Amino acid sequence: MTTAPDSPHRTERLAPDAAGIARAAALLRAGALVSLPTETVYGLAADAGSDRAVAAIYAAKGRPRFNPLIVHFDSAAAAESIAELPPVARLLAERFWPGPLTLVLPKRPGAPLSELVTAGLPSVAVRVPAHPLAARVLAAAGRGIAAPSANPSGRISPTTAVHVLDGLAGRIAAVLDGGACPVGVESTIVDVSDPALPPVILREGGLSREEIASALAAAGAPALGVGGRESAGAPVAPGQLASHYAPAAALRLNAEAPAAGEAWLGFGPDPAPLTGPALNLSPSGDLTEAAANLFSYMRRLDAAAGPGGRIAAAPVPETGLGRAINDRLRRAAAPRDTPGQG
Repeated sequence: MTTAPDSPHRTERLAPDAAGIARAAALLRAGALVSLPTETVYGLAADAGSDRAVAAIYAAKGRPRFNPLIVHFDSAAAAESIAELPPVARLLAERFWPGPLTLVLPKRPGAPLSELVTAGLPSVAVRVPAHPLAARVLAAAGRGIAAPSANPSGRISPTTAVHVLDGLAGRIAAVLDGGACPVGVESTIVDVSDPALPPVILREGGLSREEIASALAAAGAPALGVGGRESAGAPVAPGQLASHYAPAAALRLNAEAPAAGEAWLGFGPDPAPLTGPALNLSPSGDLTEAAANLFSYMRRLDAAAGPGGRIAAAPVPETGLGRAINDRLRRAAAPRDTPGQG
C-alpha cells in the first residue's frame, strides 16, 4: 500500500485476480474511490448515484465541478437504467460496445444519478468499456460507476497503475493493477442526445471518426454533424476544456527537430543527431502504436526535461487515431491560465 504525506488514505494496490476484483467492487459499493484499468486509460471510479462519492472524485482530482463525468456500465442493457438510447445511439452501441466509445444520451427522468455527474445537464455520458477487469468489477458493483481519468485534473492521463499512484497515492482507496492500457488515449465521445440532430463527435479518441462514419453509412443513418454543442458555455462532456493532458514542461508542436535544450517526442523517422532526451511514439509511423505510447512517453519526457523544461513534438498525421493524438497534444500545449482544468 502507498501513502502520501499527511493523507487520510492508504492506497491499496490490488492484484488482477478474483480477490482484487471483489475488493474493488466492495470498496465502490461502500462509497470509496478505486482506480480501474480500461482499454483506454485508468479511470477514477466511484458510485455514480452517491453525491458524497462523486464529490470525492472532484476533490481527489481538483476537477472543476462544471465538467461532467462518464458513467460506466458492464452492458448496454444496464446503461438503459439511466439513459435513453435513440435509434442512432442504439446502432452505435450495438456496433462499438464494449469499446472506446462514449455516447452522450438523454438522461432518464428519475435516473439514480448524482447531479454532480451530469453537472445539472439533461444529458449523461455513458460507456461500456472492453477491458475484462473493468467489466468484472462493474458487474460485481451492480450500479453505474462514474470514472474520469485517474490523474490530477489537467495533467497527463494514466496508462499504468504506477502512473495512477504517482498522482493520486493517498487520495484514493485503491488501484486495481491491470498492466498497461492497450489503446492508450481516452474514448471517443459522440453526442446523440437530441434525436432531431445528427450525431456529433465532441472528443476524438480511441475509436476513429472513419469507423463511426462507416457504421452510420452502412446502416443508412444520418451522417456525422459538424461542431460540438454546449450548455450555457459549459462542456456537455469530458475532455473539452482548452488546456488538458498537460505536462509540466512547455510543449512545442509540429517541430521538425528539437531546439537546443528541448526533449524530443518523435513520430516516424527521427532527425539526426538527437543529443537530448528523446522518445519516438512510433518509428514506423504506426498510429495505433503511437496512441498506446502517447501518455507514457509524455510523462517520461516531462520527468527528463526537468523544472522549466521544454518538449518538441514531431508532426502526426491528422487522420484516424492521429486526430485523437493531435487533440491531446494541442490541449497539452495550450495556455494554462485557468487552474485545475480537466
